[in-house]
Amino acid sequence: MQVAKEILEKIDEIDILLGNNEKKDILEYIEKYNNEKQEDITDVMKQKEYVEFGSTTFTEKTRAVIKIQDGCDRFCSYCIIPYARGRVRSRRIEEIVKEITDISRLGIKEVVLTGIHIASYGKDMKENVTLIDLLEEINKINGVERIRLGSLEPKLITEEFVYRLKKLDKICEHFHLSLQSGNTETLKRMNRRYTAEEFYEKTKLLRDNFENINLTADVIVGFPGEDDEEFDITYEFLEKIKFYKIHVFKYSVREGTKAAEFPNQVIPEVKEERSKKVIELSEKIQNEYNKLYIGKQVKVLFEEKDGEYYKGHTENYVCVKVKSNKENLENLILDVNIVDIENAVLIRRVRKKPKCNRNVIFLKQKLNNEY
Repeated sequence: MQVAKEILEKIDEIDILLGNNEKKDILEYIEKYNNEKQEDITDVMKQKEYVEFGSTTFTEKTRAVIKIQDGCDRFCSYCIIPYARGRVRSRRIEEIVKEITDISRLGIKEVVLTGIHIASYGKDMKENVTLIDLLEEINKINGVERIRLGSLEPKLITEEFVYRLKKLDKICEHFHLSLQSGNTETLKRMNRRYTAEEFYEKTKLLRDNFENINLTADVIVGFPGEDDEEFDITYEFLEKIKFYKIHVFKYSVREGTKAAEFPNQVIPEVKEERSKKVIELSEKIQNEYNKLYIGKQVKVLFEEKDGEYYKGHTENYVCVKVKSNKENLENLILDVNIVDIENAVLIRRVRKKPKCNRNVIFLKQKLNNEY
């Protein structure tokens, strides 16, 4: 709505036109609708404070997604989000802590912190607070056993941040890093503000401090100007880092962004070929990681029934299934013994009671989205 107002106003079939800030009151707008076109769109570029949307709505019984900030001021050349969501606006710590405390009383064991750019949390506040300050407060909340972070900007990963982070016993050792490209020249055109070499050092810092860490990342293929040589450098970089999972996006034009006007746009066939190649690499590396778990024991938070299996995740976000025809394993954290691997999937036993063996499976996930 924020970036396509003029176009949407011309569509007769649209009865109510609302901006990002107004969506929290959508029911109220519907109730007041009187067969006349309504429009209410706040200019988010002028907004300086976070708008509370109330408690998080969630459907899972074991995990809740908590929004901690909105907006972004990075202005990556391919991204329309800063224009659509406005400047960085951080939610106050006391509001976040209150919501998570309320959630913990419902039995939720894991919270996932998300936002448009959570690495910028606190930079807009008069108080001198950052993301690590928020995490330290959340870590004190009784009941919640896991804190998982959404996508992280590499610049956030400093020695001080990691030093304080590893003291928090509830932090999940799974970090999703927004890489986008393993080639420094491509990163420059993307306006990503770090080099491939700097990114690599961040991954080393994390791996040196977290024993059971799994790293995942976003990568865009086919960005304007990415020739075969630049892509090959990115591919070799991905082989070097060995992410547990790579989320691959084929670049697509976003009107209103700088990249939309860049020369040397990559044809769809090349994007598709590169996407498939990176996905195959991701699956190969994930398979190799999974094999390393055979014979080991991990803790799994079981989340839901999936056929004759219960599905859940380890702290470092390995997806696991265990057969259970009688017991309800939902929202239980259990020790799981890894037994075997099948089709890039791991089969194991859960140790809960003596003489109680169950088959367990690591799921292989395929992601081939378009950015």
